[in-house]
Amino acid sequence: MSDAIDQLCINTLRFLALDAVQKADSGHPGMPLGAAPMAYVLWTRWLKHNPADPHWFDRDRFVLSAGHGSALLYGLLHLSGYALGLEDLKQFRQWGSRTPGHPERGHTPGVEVTTGPLGQGIANAVGMAIAEAHLAACYNRDGHTPVDHHTYALVGDGDLMEGVSAEAASLAGHLRLGKLICLYDDNHVTLAAGTAISFSEDRLARFAAYGWHVQQVADGNDLAAIDAALQAAHADTTRPSLIAVRTHIGYGSPEQDSFKAHGAPLSEDDVRRTKQALGWPLQPTFEIPDAALQTWRQALTRGRGSQAAWDRDFAAYLAAQPQLGAELQRRIAGTLPAGWDDALPQFAADARGIATRVASGKVLNALAARLPELFGGSADLDPSTKTALLGMGDFNPPADPGTDLQGSDKAGWSHAGRNLHFGVREHAMGAIANGMSAHGAMLPFTATFLIFSDYMRPPLRLAALMRLHALFVFTHDSLAVGEDGPTHEPVEQLANLRAVPGLVVIRPGDANESAEAWRTAVALRDQPVALVFTRQDLPVLDRTRYASAAGLRQGAYVLREASAGAPQLILIASGSEVHLIVAAAERLEAQGIATRCVSMPSWELFEAQPQAVREAVLPPGVRARLAVEMGVAQGWSRYVGDAGAVLAVDRYGASAPAARLLQEYGFTVDHVCQRALALLGR
Repeated sequence: MSDAIDQLCINTLRFLALDAVQKADSGHPGMPLGAAPMAYVLWTRWLKHNPADPHWFDRDRFVLSAGHGSALLYGLLHLSGYALGLEDLKQFRQWGSRTPGHPERGHTPGVEVTTGPLGQGIANAVGMAIAEAHLAACYNRDGHTPVDHHTYALVGDGDLMEGVSAEAASLAGHLRLGKLICLYDDNHVTLAAGTAISFSEDRLARFAAYGWHVQQVADGNDLAAIDAALQAAHADTTRPSLIAVRTHIGYGSPEQDSFKAHGAPLSEDDVRRTKQALGWPLQPTFEIPDAALQTWRQALTRGRGSQAAWDRDFAAYLAAQPQLGAELQRRIAGTLPAGWDDALPQFAADARGIATRVASGKVLNALAARLPELFGGSADLDPSTKTALLGMGDFNPPADPGTDLQGSDKAGWSHAGRNLHFGVREHAMGAIANGMSAHGAMLPFTATFLIFSDYMRPPLRLAALMRLHALFVFTHDSLAVGEDGPTHEPVEQLANLRAVPGLVVIRPGDANESAEAWRTAVALRDQPVALVFTRQDLPVLDRTRYASAAGLRQGAYVLREASAGAPQLILIASGSEVHLIVAAAERLEAQGIATRCVSMPSWELFEAQPQAVREAVLPPGVRARLAVEMGVAQGWSRYVGDAGAVLAVDRYGASAPAARLLQEYGFTVDHVCQRALALLGR
């Protein structure tokens, strides 16, 4: 390809982005102007994709971690032949358009993940690379490679400053993810300043210390050097790669190398001068020369050929490995196998009981035996969260001689292992799980203490925004954490989780509800789920006396009905407080007060029910209602109404044995009865 055609293609990409930003009078023009050459080399010489089928499974994944440069990505997609028209680019950042201010998964063809909060995208890319490595280890056999693709990310200074990227990069280097390649837009400028004001470390040395293969390209316009760096990155199959490409933000404009080019449109005069400097016509805007379009659209021919070759190879793979092939097909389709939940444990009534985290671990392992896509781990808390997949190996490079194997599953270290040891990295853990889910053919789970859900708020929100099927396990869910004190006792965290639109929060009340919680979470498919479990033992309710735990599936259900006639009082609880309201109801009934108990493990599932179902559980005519939960009262008013009350925790916990804490904070049968009687004026 001639230098002239290369330059024409690059400038076409630059000015599509610049014109889109100018028309919207909003956006980030600087990055597209500077990063267009490296994007051109990657997308036309290296990226394996088929614009005619954005969901082809063995495509390379591309993540624009620096999501503010979305105009660059939209130009790449349009020029390559994705179903994103020129009119879409002209509607950049407008109501109802398919070109929003930051890339959104499921909204724009070809966008793999929703990016914008910096650092999340590179961590998503790590998750995608983990998924590819795991699936390749599980399914590639005897010369057949149905899983063989790379993950690329385009990252900026802001991505590398955010702590989440440090956590993710550290883990990626440890795991030796050789098919992860990050192009670093090293333009020395952030939104408000030059990087010299706050970011003077040697970034390449840092990534080399993480175990990455690092390279530097001195001139961001040197296509041959960028191409050679990508070639070298491909050749190193045992380390992830970071290629620092020295670019100039706002290249060719009067604001080149200025932070002013980062986050605001150029002036009309500066646009004119930029086009003149780079030899681009002033009119028409959104110009796409035929020669450039023909070059870019070769991606369609290459992509169709690559996918057709994969289809042929996959047919041969199915013939050679019918069982593995059928399983991989099912996982790619996202369906569940027949009988996947047949072997879930059922727990006998037991007054002493079992912690729901322990019950959860038993259920998780029963599911994992039937669902090979179930893959994940904890933030260095497996013994506490009970989330180890027993006998299923550790996702790690093969152990070197003399490696300390304590904490290992004892079933071997390899990329086929299903236990992912995230280390103490909650920030990255959630974002990595999102990347695995977005990749496909994986059902990832994570685990940590509920108090540390605060560290995971950004990926939880993004999982909900993307409607990803990822499962987030949280244990040690209340004041009953006890002696560890207020730093480890969650108070506002349940309310924080419930505030996330689209995140389903389930807090089961005993072991059998825990089994139903997992069954429900796995079956949801297109929503993230937070599963919240106790540290302490809870009674396993006698389901011959009380309603079936299957009621959990509707979010709230009548666990215990009033003994005679319509209820005078409704007691509502979630999680560990359910057994309290059951005991309190028995005492109140002995005093002649008809009391209904409602277990409400999930507000979100309950709100999704028809009004008739909701009113059957919480009849509008019964206004005396008491909700009991060891967390802030926020949100419970919608269920107790203006005549009800909430027994909650609206202050921080303390360090003491759990029994003493529950007594001091009023989570006793006596206090529940007192509050209930007060509601009834007795």
